[in-house]
Amino acid sequence: MTALKDFAAQRIDGTPLSFADLQNQVLLIVNTASACGFTPQFEGLEALHQTYGSRGLAVIGFPCNQFGAQDSGTNAEIGAFCQRNYGVSFTMMEKVDVNGDNAHPLFKWLKAEAPGLLGSEGIKWNFTKFLVGKDGHVLKRYASMDAPAKLAKDIEAALAA
Repeated sequence: MTALKDFAAQRIDGTPLSFADLQNQVLLIVNTASACGFTPQFEGLEALHQTYGSRGLAVIGFPCNQFGAQDSGTNAEIGAFCQRNYGVSFTMMEKVDVNGDNAHPLFKWLKAEAPGLLGSEGIKWNFTKFLVGKDGHVLKRYASMDAPAKLAKDIEAALAA
């Protein structure tokens, strides 16, 4: 698999999502966690979804328990937490690994397309973000500490492209 459209994953409710169905949209793909210092970023991600969703942005969250065991709940518990505490209405996926042998193939591809600092591919922590353009190419990788609001300018440029 060498293109975004070739990937599929399960939504948090167990229904399938084919990334081919999201062609010609800008995607913001994020590995999330419910008990992390960065968890309040759900609010900012939801704000991006509300602001740009109608213009073609799809925010997609992938819960991950690989960093400090900060998302140990079931998919149902994680989904309820995100909705109840942050009003999340953007697409949440089933919990995945983002590093290691069992990493979801999408994250293996994202990391290869947009390596981190000094060329490292591994994701360092929760709330690493990948911005994917309408053409299915990764435009940029953002660190955990990059607040969602700071991505607005890049998102607007990707939507205008």
